[in-house]
Amino acid sequence: MKKYFIVILTCALSITGLFSCKKYLTENMHSAISPGNFYKTASDAETGLNGVFAVMPVDGYYMRTVFMIGDLVDIFEPNLANAPRDQLFRGTYTPQTSYLGSWWANSYTMIKNANDVITYVPGIDMDETQKNNILGNAYFLRAMAHFDLVKCFGDVPLVIGKSGENVLFPHRTRMDTVYNQIIEDLKFAESNCVHADQIPDSKIGRISSEAASAMLARVYLQKGSTQYGSADDSQKALEACNKVISYSNAHPAVISLLPNYKDVVDVTKKNGPESIFAIQFGDPPARTNMTPPMFDPPSLGGWGSFVALESFVKAFAANDLRAVIVIGPEEEGRTWLMKFHDPGVTPGEEGRTNWMVIRYADVLLMQSEAINNISPGDASKFDGINKIRTRAGLGSQLLNFTNTPTAENFIDSLAHERQLELAIEGHRRFDLLRYKKYQAVKAAQGFMIDDYRLLFPIPQTELDINPNLVQNEGY
Repeated sequence: MKKYFIVILTCALSITGLFSCKKYLTENMHSAISPGNFYKTASDAETGLNGVFAVMPVDGYYMRTVFMIGDLVDIFEPNLANAPRDQLFRGTYTPQTSYLGSWWANSYTMIKNANDVITYVPGIDMDETQKNNILGNAYFLRAMAHFDLVKCFGDVPLVIGKSGENVLFPHRTRMDTVYNQIIEDLKFAESNCVHADQIPDSKIGRISSEAASAMLARVYLQKGSTQYGSADDSQKALEACNKVISYSNAHPAVISLLPNYKDVVDVTKKNGPESIFAIQFGDPPARTNMTPPMFDPPSLGGWGSFVALESFVKAFAANDLRAVIVIGPEEEGRTWLMKFHDPGVTPGEEGRTNWMVIRYADVLLMQSEAINNISPGDASKFDGINKIRTRAGLGSQLLNFTNTPTAENFIDSLAHERQLELAIEGHRRFDLLRYKKYQAVKAAQGFMIDDYRLLFPIPQTELDINPNLVQNEGY
């Protein structure tokens, strides 16, 4: 496997700010802290891992860019004038669309920081279980960042190995090679991260073996929808889902489907058993989350940046309990999305709401999807999705072969269910791409999306600094 080091335009966050990037200078460095001379103790290893996690809760990554990259499709639309948001919603994004540049840059920053942990922590004399758990977390985050890139841009540079090693300006790596590395990294994480019940309260937000299994399922399903999909991708996704479900059956207090949907989005009950992996936000002076006020209406002190689409409001059945939480009050002829509302903060301030990367409801829906892909006539494919519908108050409207007779009917129902259940959690664009429905959904809104736009363009900022990068066709 080739090993690459990538130069990105923005300064990399590394080891919680101990290392920083600077413009190239001619003066000599007389002393410096570098990854090579920093990683000496178990405490250093923990600090290094914290530096990997520190990349995620920032504005240009998993604070708000994540839902603009993933959900500006058919759930909400921009309310305030903003060209990049409008481009993402309309499908008219360009290499200059700013959110794409920050998504790319932050993904590679996290990869760089994870590579430092993976490179230097093995040489530290420390407890082996603690060491392996730290490495498992780093491998997971490296995989997650590469996955964020490959599903957005297609072929992307695969960056593994020691910082500065081999290639300064890497070429793009074919998607299947990137996916194979992602899977290899997640398998390592699955084997080396501790189980969810073994994560202490002081380490909430760290990766569990079950989180790695759930992410593996997501990766296998997405990969299976591409030209490089394998015949057994869905079977492997199912096996990964079943690991999490088996663990839930044995440890329902740790991982399970909450009986009340309101509790899933209640900021005072975050990190409950439905949350398998969430990016942590908290009270000041800890990092707070700007996502809640972006969706809150002005009457509640919000910024009103986005409003619900009428088609999304009408997609809920009359007795769907989720609508009460997701859909807020009508003001000025608009309907506001209240999923992330935090009533415990001063109006206009950022919230304490976590960003849930993986929750148990998603695992149940992925299990249903995988079974349908493998054996459309297997009635057990209805089990996961019907558990979600029952929790939503739709127990009298469950799916079966009478009302959902074909595999395609099932995918239509699954896409609908995922839209309502996982709204504004970063999945919608990639779900619709996986189901080959993105263009039809946008066409129904009046936006014709050319085939080449199923991938985002490589950010112009990256093309400008790396002569070996080639733009996606069509841009």
